[in-house]
Amino acid sequence: MSHSTDGRALRIVFAGTPDFAAESLQALLDSRHQVVAVYTQPDRPAGRGRKLTPSPVKQLALDHALPVCQPTSLKTPEAQQTLADFAADVMVVVAYGLLLPQAVLDLPRLGCLNVHASLLPRWRGAAPIQRAIEAGDSESGITLMQMDAGLDTGDMLLVRRTPIDATTTGGTLHDTLAALGGETLIAGLDALSDASLTPTPQPDDGVTYASKLSKAEAELDFRQPAAALARRVRAFNPWPVAWTRLDGDSVRLWLAEAEADTAQTATPPGTLLSPADDALRIACGSEGREVLRVTRLQLPGGKPLAARDLLNAKASRLGAGQRLGQPDLGQPQESTGADA
Repeated sequence: MSHSTDGRALRIVFAGTPDFAAESLQALLDSRHQVVAVYTQPDRPAGRGRKLTPSPVKQLALDHALPVCQPTSLKTPEAQQTLADFAADVMVVVAYGLLLPQAVLDLPRLGCLNVHASLLPRWRGAAPIQRAIEAGDSESGITLMQMDAGLDTGDMLLVRRTPIDATTTGGTLHDTLAALGGETLIAGLDALSDASLTPTPQPDDGVTYASKLSKAEAELDFRQPAAALARRVRAFNPWPVAWTRLDGDSVRLWLAEAEADTAQTATPPGTLLSPADDALRIACGSEGREVLRVTRLQLPGGKPLAARDLLNAKASRLGAGQRLGQPDLGQPQESTGADA
């Protein structure tokens, strides 16, 4: 990039809210760069008492005696003047949850950078981690991006990759990418400070959008293939958690896999089959010829448990022949759950 700072430490305003963002803030605090202010979402009610609770980013900022700003909008002249008074070289944005108007993007001398949890242009938008698993991607990663007015459309500055395998869940990939995000951010800022970053425009091909997650979409349709259902279970762990219905109750499925080499005959999808030692087995696919093996699940009022423990304790309720889900659904839902 053309803006040299002669390798000196950068003055940074950080904007972020959840745990994922706190990892990047911690990496900044451990670096040679100077965080001059932290922006985060207003405190929200949380817990049984619905007590106002600071975000993980705010809590970390307070622990380090950093100035904290929690505006509900950055569109007002007053909010923009407050931001300008910090005289930052660059603003770093990580899962902030508030749109930045063009006037804010133009305020810092070196602009605004975003730590995005996907290999752009794949999975722009709200839930890139979960959609990558759900779609069956073999890898994910972090893209450090120069922000512009579009939704995750800015030039790419640095990219770091990590594999997705058959055991990766939304939670484990979140944690991996949170740590990778901090590392990528510091590498990018170090390069930015000596003007050695080269922006790369995102390609026009391969653009997908990661739509926001909902609890409703986490209900499984057992007419889908076993592999697609297993990916959904892993993607939605730990939130919103895949679920199904059993005798009017909801049952949450935490871990599952497609059974290989099954000789299953046609069976109504959603039917419980004879269990394995360590798994609940569910007929699935359009004709119920495939099998989903569920190895960890949660009954109403209980805790998540290994399937073998629940099969021992609740054998009658989880017996072969029971039917899960809604037997009279129409056409199967799309298996990716993402907007193309």
